[in-house]
Amino acid sequence: MIYTPNQKRYSSGMKYRRAGKSGVMLSEIALGFWHNFGDVNLLSNSREMMRFAFDNGINYFDLADNYGPSYGSAEETFGIVYEKDFKPFRDEMFIATKAGHDMWDGPFGEFNSRKHLMAGIDNSLKRMKLDYVDIFYSHRYDENTPLEETLQTLVDIVRAGKALYVGISKYPEDKAEFAYKYLSDRDVHCLLYQGKYNILNREPEKDILPECEKYGVGFAAFSPLAQGLLTGKYLNGIPEDSRMAKNFFLKKDALTKETIDKLIIFKEKAQQENISPAQYALRELLKNKTLTTIIVGTSNTTQLEELIKSIN
Repeated sequence: MIYTPNQKRYSSGMKYRRAGKSGVMLSEIALGFWHNFGDVNLLSNSREMMRFAFDNGINYFDLADNYGPSYGSAEETFGIVYEKDFKPFRDEMFIATKAGHDMWDGPFGEFNSRKHLMAGIDNSLKRMKLDYVDIFYSHRYDENTPLEETLQTLVDIVRAGKALYVGISKYPEDKAEFAYKYLSDRDVHCLLYQGKYNILNREPEKDILPECEKYGVGFAAFSPLAQGLLTGKYLNGIPEDSRMAKNFFLKKDALTKETIDKLIIFKEKAQQENISPAQYALRELLKNKTLTTIIVGTSNTTQLEELIKSIN
């Protein structure tokens, strides 16, 4: 069946924010592909979530070369669904990918050398079946590669037409400032900084977000629900099918008494406003006007619908 998008997708309640000092307007909620879009997941479910996102006004789709699992498979899933459903609507989509984390074997398989980043963008475009991405990120700071080498590669990727914009992710404050200046001096503005930001981790408010404001860089928040902690599902123990039970990235020692006390307070505040803990967590972040977009990871459309409602 041919996919026909919701004709009211831009009037259904989604809101848009400008990415720093640019002409780019991104949906306040973005669809993240870190998990649930790999080759271990049902393609039909991934496709359903992508359609639901687009139908509800989400225009930013956030990927990276090593998202899956397995590595590369989230981009492959995106490419399959893009060709079937979204190719006619490419100009409505803002598609991101990244490179810098481990991806293949050998010394060139990770980090920020020109060799790795150039191979990364080329391979990502093939997997995603795209001519270009809207933004290409340096996925992490690499202390062993000269920053000038990394940043000049980003400049050259834009000039080669492989990406319209560039961004950085998880860079220390001083290295981020160097990056903003280096890129600006070469007429390639850093569009977005992507960092971990949630109401349990407000560290970016001390330095990264003010720096973004100073240099006209937008901010994309990942892990807004602290990998599920802020949904409230861990207040009565650890569910058997949860990420924490599987000890996958979210460790059991994260559930300290101090954290539980905070989660209880957040849940009570959410109940007072008649919203879910997850909606409360996202709505609190949206109060920061330097924030551009919140990248959410969901396993089904029911979860995605709940998070989209947080902006209303």
